[in-house]
Amino acid sequence: MAAIQKLLNIALPPLSLVLLSSFMIPFLIFKLQLINLCLIYFGKQLAYEYGRRGAVLSLVDIREDNLVVVAEKARSLGSPDVIIIAADVSKLQDCRRFVDQTVNHFGRLDCLVNNAGIGKPSGFKDWSNASEFTPMMDVNFWGSVYGTLCAIPHLKTSRGRIIVIASVFGWFPLPKSSIYSASKAAAINYFETLRMELGRAISITIVTPGLINTDLGLTVVKEERIMEIIPLLSASELAESIVKSACRGDMYLTEPSWVKVLFPFKLLYPQLVDSAVRSFIGLSRKINNSATELKLE
Repeated sequence: MAAIQKLLNIALPPLSLVLLSSFMIPFLIFKLQLINLCLIYFGKQLAYEYGRRGAVLSLVDIREDNLVVVAEKARSLGSPDVIIIAADVSKLQDCRRFVDQTVNHFGRLDCLVNNAGIGKPSGFKDWSNASEFTPMMDVNFWGSVYGTLCAIPHLKTSRGRIIVIASVFGWFPLPKSSIYSASKAAAINYFETLRMELGRAISITIVTPGLINTDLGLTVVKEERIMEIIPLLSASELAESIVKSACRGDMYLTEPSWVKVLFPFKLLYPQLVDSAVRSFIGLSRKINNSATELKLE
């Protein structure tokens, strides 16, 4: 067995490169043929993007008053029918209720977008009480799982789609993002497994955005000043990319696309990546400390 393992370690890497290059052109041709129509019912900028395409929408948020303006704008952009539902996605009974209300109103469900997420930069030294971080896992992971389990019977009927908003942090974590990264990594692995179990009954698109110009993205930049050199992608640009990706039938979407170059480095040179990240963050801390000293003076 040891000899076989050594043989695989030597032979598989170059063989995989040959296979990847051989399959690339046929795979791209196949992808171009996977165009379908999508129906959405969850997410702010996504609601606007699907509204422009004439989709009917069911908008869900823990606070119903957050959705009133979103619903009005979605209608003005072209959505013929929009309903709003107050629900806490971290509670199974709430997820069952908003799925049932959506199906009762529209008669069907074609697309579920698991978009709810919370997070804040926090290292292990910040853990005065570990229970403070429980809601992050409850919303980011279980919130996606509960809604999906309730929606699967309806999505099977419509041969619909699930869109999962995960994060690049799910496969390329940075310091002070341990619980957030863990929640997104859990979501990625769950939906990759679910996709294999469901086969072609329901399509799943897993989205892994980088730094986006949202409250969370701005918080990360504020925490690590050196991150200011990285341009933030706008939420509207991301929403447009997600809709196009889902309609193409993509299994994955990473935005901005240049972030994907990090994956092979993480896979092939993990020690180098860890050292580079530590140096990068260390430089950021020096910049932050220098800026603080200047303010004090």
